[in-house]
Amino acid sequence: MAKKKPAGSQMVYYFGKTRTDGDTTMKQLIGGKGANLADMTSIGLPVPPGFTITTECCDQYYQNKQKFPKGLMDDVAEAVKTLEKETGKKFGDNSNPLLVSVRSGAALSMPGMMNTILNLGLNDESVVGLVNATGNERFAYDAYRRLINMYGDVVMEVHHEYFEEAFAKIKKKYNAKDDNDVPTEGLIELVHAYKEVYKKHTKQDFPQKPMEQLELAIEAVFKSWNSDKAISYRRIEGITGLKGTAVNVQSMVFGNMGDDSGTGVAFTRNPSTGENKFYGEFLINAQGEDVVAGIRTPQPVDEMPKWKAPTDKTIGKKMHDELMKIKTKLEKHYKDVQDIEFTIEKGKLYMLQTRNGKRTGAAAVRIACEMAKEKLIDEKTAILRIPAGDLTQLLLPSFDPAAKKKEKPLTIGLPASPGAAFGKLAFSADEAVDRAHDGEKVILVRKETSPEDVDGMHSAAGILTSTGGMTSHAAVVARGWGKCCVAGAGAIEIDEKGKKIKVNGKTFTHKDVISIDGSTGEVFAGEMATVSPKMSGDFETVMKWADKHRKLGIRTNADSPEDAKRARDFGAEGIGLCRTEHMFFEPERIIHMREMILAEEKPAREAALKKLLPYQRKDFEGIFKAMAGLPVTIRLLDPPLHEFLPHDAKSQEEVSKATGIPVAKIKTRVAQLHEHNPMLGHRGCRLSVTYPEILVMQVTAITEATINCLGKKIDAKPEIMIPLVGTVKELAMLRRITEETIEDVKTKKGFKGNLPILIGTMIEIPRAALTADEVATEADFFSFGTNDLTQMTFGYSRDDINSFLPDYLSEEILERDPFQSLDTTGVGQLVAMAVEKGRKTKPKIKLGICGEHGGDPASIFFCHTVGLDYVSCSPFRVPIARLAAAQATLKHGK
Repeated sequence: MAKKKPAGSQMVYYFGKTRTDGDTTMKQLIGGKGANLADMTSIGLPVPPGFTITTECCDQYYQNKQKFPKGLMDDVAEAVKTLEKETGKKFGDNSNPLLVSVRSGAALSMPGMMNTILNLGLNDESVVGLVNATGNERFAYDAYRRLINMYGDVVMEVHHEYFEEAFAKIKKKYNAKDDNDVPTEGLIELVHAYKEVYKKHTKQDFPQKPMEQLELAIEAVFKSWNSDKAISYRRIEGITGLKGTAVNVQSMVFGNMGDDSGTGVAFTRNPSTGENKFYGEFLINAQGEDVVAGIRTPQPVDEMPKWKAPTDKTIGKKMHDELMKIKTKLEKHYKDVQDIEFTIEKGKLYMLQTRNGKRTGAAAVRIACEMAKEKLIDEKTAILRIPAGDLTQLLLPSFDPAAKKKEKPLTIGLPASPGAAFGKLAFSADEAVDRAHDGEKVILVRKETSPEDVDGMHSAAGILTSTGGMTSHAAVVARGWGKCCVAGAGAIEIDEKGKKIKVNGKTFTHKDVISIDGSTGEVFAGEMATVSPKMSGDFETVMKWADKHRKLGIRTNADSPEDAKRARDFGAEGIGLCRTEHMFFEPERIIHMREMILAEEKPAREAALKKLLPYQRKDFEGIFKAMAGLPVTIRLLDPPLHEFLPHDAKSQEEVSKATGIPVAKIKTRVAQLHEHNPMLGHRGCRLSVTYPEILVMQVTAITEATINCLGKKIDAKPEIMIPLVGTVKELAMLRRITEETIEDVKTKKGFKGNLPILIGTMIEIPRAALTADEVATEADFFSFGTNDLTQMTFGYSRDDINSFLPDYLSEEILERDPFQSLDTTGVGQLVAMAVEKGRKTKPKIKLGICGEHGGDPASIFFCHTVGLDYVSCSPFRVPIARLAAAQATLKHGK
């Protein structure tokens, strides 16, 4: 083998028997696909030779205003010569032509999002050469028509439907139902028809020079890096910082050469369930795009041993046996589940790709546990192997088996991606996006999805296709996102323009709801009842592993005993945020709250608050009981008072009747409380400064509930959090009132013991972070309210950000939504500064985070690195936080 050049010093990396330049350490440079092709070649797997153009070339292409780096095509020409020598074929030859595929391949997998061209190198002369070389005229012209279609669509932007119209006419002429039924003479006619379509829409003839075809195909792959679908996918997946895509040029092998040829896609384990069983699909006499695009519904690989060709009755068994050996070899080598593409050409198996397989959350957990048991990986690797956010999928409801027994399915398709989903029918990606944005739950219904549908797929509650298989585009992308998908439901007739489907004699429109079960493939009319999930033994194993390694504590945001209990069941170690305002909105409470707000004098306010106190006390007792000795951080009233008052005339009249307060007075009070910017107005600690009686009532309820619980042998550990503090003077004043109230209650209740109730604040105003050393003198703990801290630091309203956020993400002004994942550069600096300053004043001050960022894995990693004591998140995100905290420890250390 020739000696490798230093990484980055060349634009083209060859892989084959002659030499192999790349390896798996070079994914950033030659992409995941290129690195794995080189690696598979090196370990002796049957890989057709080829070469990879680097991601740096793609980067330079955009920097050079969409011009190739100097010398790139010279290097490509040299690589083609090497390929010709190795294969014994010649590019454009009329006796034994070399044909190549041109595919994308970024450092991170983006299935189906960028361009592919197959059969490149065919022209009017070389198609005759292909006939001569193979003795198969039908195959040669089938390959040529595929090239004209793909090249026209991908390189010249001639829409696929124009080619489909021409094909439909040929099928009709020859009375052919499927593509494979068209005879050779029909395919020859189709080639001429396709060339006419190409010329009509491009105003030029289909190119006859193979190197010209190759140059434009390479450019098309580069351009696809910044296509709408690729940008959307990177945004949804949070993929940033890549230079571009590599381009893989590989000698073609053909699965469409007859009954002894085929193609397939497979996973070394089931990517839906994690079962250690070879899982995939194949098609006889087809090319790979037929499987991935869902054009034909393929057969499961389990059926492959039954495949018999006229010339070889045992071909299926031999190919299946060889694939099983390769499965074992790949897993031992990569130590992870592999997603492979293969082609069988006249009884010979070739590997076209391998990559780490995308899988559901349930599958990720099972695979990690079983690979650890099999000694393929260790416990720490198993923890790191599971995307923490994917655990959400294990916690989502499924359809109630009892309800399903009562309903007969409309039809049953393929269980392409597990889960339960219901919604109204949407017939295009744009429709799904718009309706989901308006708050509707929709099921995206398509004949088959394409990468252009990626935004609609992400917005929909579930995906239903009438064609395609378990490894089609819809299935692969849905599984990667944990999105429910049923594919290949062939009984469904879809009328996209009419916005309706027909299935077994019944018609459903965009106004109708259907339910789909991605675990069974069943499709039902209407909304099916759901049940909560039961955790598997593997899930418990992973949680035990996580708890053993993590350093961060995990609390929950909970406002009721039910939420508190659910969070404890998921492993929460306390409550980091109990929002007391949520306790005031029930009908029997809101009326007293409104009485308090409408009162003009303090005694009247106190009288109304006195009516609320028993409700608050009871709520706190229930929460303390549910948490049984774990800390409970209770935030005092935070929102502005206008939120509790009715703003429409009818509701104001109802309040007037209930309270006896004249409507005119209610209207006046509503007007008085109106603020132009209420989120920065009279709320949080400012309410307690103006109306300290509100704080007194809440602290009284907390203290009485604590004493009552202790009397019942229930350990209660409340922590009182004063929100929206911006200066130490605010906190000092309100801490004093809080402490006096606690002592008053103890005296009235005759409680002689110690009540170690912590008093702290929420750091959610930048000034509080900047002066954290001062604030810490009056605080037993800080809890970072990163929702408001983000809002105030960026100057973005979290309620209105969606009017411009999509533009900011597509232009990469922002890498991700800062309300979903913490901005560690800006907002994170404030958090880090407050941690440092707070601990300088009070070394043992307790520090946590209670915004929704507390359940985001990337944000949890940051919280670990800056040294917080705990994170708090919604109950269903507690398992995610436990796992993410362990991953942070393993990646960052203690």
